[in-house]
Amino acid sequence: MPSNFKALATITVWVLFILGWLGVLVAFVGIIGVSTQLFLIPNMGIATLAGSFAGGVVCFILSACAMKLRQMLE
Repeated sequence: MPSNFKALATITVWVLFILGWLGVLVAFVGIIGVSTQLFLIPNMGIATLAGSFAGGVVCFILSACAMKLRQMLE
């Protein structure tokens, strides 16, 4: 596998991993804000926070799949 593809795959994995953490973090901060009535993130309902959490989990799964594919192509 050429080094350009390895670098691109590695960058993709890291971007997905960081997006996963951000999605989960936003969901947890939002849930804490809604439950304590602080409204740390305005105009976000429970459904939006659940979607953010689900998106973060999907990004984690895609990150793991992309890393496994990168290792298989070596």
